[in-house]
Parts: sequence; C-alpha cells; structure tokens
Amino acid sequence: MTGLIERARGALQALRSAPVVDEEAAAGTGVPAMIGEFGAAMLAASQATSDVEETLKRLAVRYDRPDLRVFVLPTLVLIEDPHSSPAETSIFPADQAALRLDQSAAVERLIRRAFAQQTPASAILDELADIRVSGPRFGPVLAVAGYTLLTVGFGLVLNPTLTALPVYVVLGMIVGTIVHLASRVATLSLILPVLTAFTVTLLISLLVRPLVHDDVLRLVAPSLVSFLPGLTLTIAAVELSSGQVMAGASRLVYGVARLGLLAFGVFAGISVAGEPTVSSVQGTQLGAWAPWVGILLVSLGYYLFSSAPNGSWIWILYALVVAYAAQLLGDLLVGAELSGLVGALIVIPAVHLAGRLRAAPSTAIMLTCAYWLLVPGAMGFIGLTEAAAGTAGAVATILRTFGSLIAISIGMLLGAGLTRDATAVVRGWRRGRVAEGSSA
Repeated sequence: MTGLIERARGALQALRSAPVVDEEAAAGTGVPAMIGEFGAAMLAASQATSDVEETLKRLAVRYDRPDLRVFVLPTLVLIEDPHSSPAETSIFPADQAALRLDQSAAVERLIRRAFAQQTPASAILDELADIRVSGPRFGPVLAVAGYTLLTVGFGLVLNPTLTALPVYVVLGMIVGTIVHLASRVATLSLILPVLTAFTVTLLISLLVRPLVHDDVLRLVAPSLVSFLPGLTLTIAAVELSSGQVMAGASRLVYGVARLGLLAFGVFAGISVAGEPTVSSVQGTQLGAWAPWVGILLVSLGYYLFSSAPNGSWIWILYALVVAYAAQLLGDLLVGAELSGLVGALIVIPAVHLAGRLRAAPSTAIMLTCAYWLLVPGAMGFIGLTEAAAGTAGAVATILRTFGSLIAISIGMLLGAGLTRDATAVVRGWRRGRVAEGSSA
C-alpha cells in the first residue's frame, strides 16, 4: 500500500510544471551571465523590452563592461561578449512563468543593490535563483479569496449591478480555484484560458441566466481578469510607439491571440447552452460609489492573489485611485476614448514621485497594478466575442479598444518622458548647488 501511494505521488509530481533551468547559462558566473539573467527576470516581471535593454546597458557600464552588446526580445535576451575568444553570444530565454508581485519587487531591489554596491555577479545569480523558486507569501485559501475580491472589484468597475454581485462572488471562487489547481499541472495551463472561459460561460448561461437578467459577457468578463491580456497589449503599443517593431508586433499578436482564445471559449459556451449573447433587460445599477468600492476590493485582491510584498497594500490602493481618478478627469476633458491618455500621463509621474519615499515599494508594483485599471482588455474581449456571435456594434467596440490602446501608449511615453526630464532637472539643480558650495 505504501509503494502504491509513493507511485501515485510521483505521478502527480511529474504532472506539475517545473521551472526550466538553462544549465549552460546557470553555469556562468560572470557579468554577461548576470546581465542576461537580470533581463530574463525583468521580462518575466512584464516590463517593456526598451526599458529592460536600457537598464541592462547601464548595468554593464556600472560593472565596467560597456563593450557588452545587449539585445532584448519579449522571450529572450542576447548578450554578445566581444572580449571572449572567439566572440560568443549567450542566450537567456525568458521562459519561466510570470513573476508575482513580491518576486518582481525582490528583482528590482536586487538591481538597485547591484547599481549601488556593485555586488559580485556570482552572488547576484544565486539570489536570482532563490527569487525564482521562492513560494508565495499567502496560502491557497487566501489566494482564492484574493481572486474573488479581484472579480468582485472589477465587476463593480465594469458592470456595477446589484443582481450581479453574488454571481461575481461565486465565479471568483470557482475561477480562483481553477487557476490555483491548474497552475500546478503544465498540460492544463496550456488550455486554461479556453477551458475556464467555456466553463464559466456554460454555468452562467444554464444556471444563472434564468435568474439574473443581465448580459452574459459582462457577467463573465470580471472573473477572467487574470487571463485578459490588457497589460500585454498596452506594452505592445508602447514598444511599437518607441520603435521596438519586432518586440511590439510579436507581443501584439500574442495579446490578440489570447483574446481570441478567450472569445472562442465564451462563444463555445454560449453555443452549447443555446443562449443569446446580449440581454435586453438591464440589472439595477448601483450608485457612483460602486467603482470606488471596487477599486478598494481590487487592491486587496491584488495584495493577496499576487502575493504583494509586506506593507505594499496602501501603495497599490494609491496607484489604483490615481489611475481611476485620472481616467475620470480624462473622460471629462477629452472623452472616454482618450481618457486612458490622461490617466497614463498622470499616473506614471505620480507613482514615480511616491516611489522616492522610503516606505513605498518598487514603482514596478504600483505601475503594474495601475496598468490593469488603464488597459481596455475587457473591452477587447467583449468586442471579439460579440463579433464571433455576430452582434451588431462589435466592430466599433474593437476599434475603440485599439484606439484606447494607442492613447494609453502615448500617455505612457509622455508620462515617462516627463518623469525622466524632471529627474534630470532636479539632479542638475543639485549638482549646481554642490558646485556653488564648493567654489564658495
């Protein structure tokens, strides 16, 4: 009996997804290996290739290796070392799973320490390996509870109706459990978006729709928040706008394909259930307070589900509130389609300003959460699903989605540029004061 249990445990362990380790890259302990592993970790933390490449080049200069040539793509980092004999190019694939918020914060802290202290490359590589294999801060129960809060929070932002609230709670618990269990099995993770979208749509159409008269898509969309590629599409638009054509185009194709998989799952569920996509009866809308309560729930959900670092919840809430308030301001000034431009233009300097405080977490954490509220991933998902079902007005929804993406990318570029210019001006002012004091 004991042998049978051990065999079953070994079979289950074989199904679990394990991190892929490049033995050749792991064997290196020099500066090129350190820079390559840093780049792979930053890509796994959902950072744009242009930002990753700039950081890695500055890091190479800091370690007295300005001769290294760095090339960054969305899925790998290439480091060419001309001093080796013969000259060789090392490849560092970014094929590990996306980093949690606590892991992203640890990577950013490690980068700052490398710049400040010039830590030996071998020690950096050891710490990066420890960060990748580190477990989440919260257990499965709190993670599922966090996903439920995420679902309810986004539901209050996207579709704040009274009858939909219990639906969001149930769907959040179901999808959160599916995500937690399927993340341990590599095979299921490949078809997880389609399978999850099909399952929740079938449940809504067969069990909930007769009781809750609301649009199926707007009931389903909040529960699929972790699968919506809004952040990917926004980063793709930023990369295309900044001249990173290959990276932006490949990321854009991936984001659209992810939306297509989700739309297919929903359309398949609707087809099997035989229910129409759009309901002519709308639920009772909650007041203007509902989105603000939703943002509070979203911040708590992110903190638990993505294992945010200790003490970062209030800063995540700060970033979400600034992003949403800036979007509302943009809606009043330039309309809903361009509100993302104003939101990104305001939230990036606001987050970088808060990041200068000692108690604040890394800016990457706050910006990642803020981008989730800015990006119109749910809008694109609804548009593609309506197009698959032949609903009128679906094409207009898709066009508005891509228009919003372009507006957000322009706002992000302007916000990042203003932040860099302001930082340079402040540093120049301080250097001028120091020089004046020295001459005096």
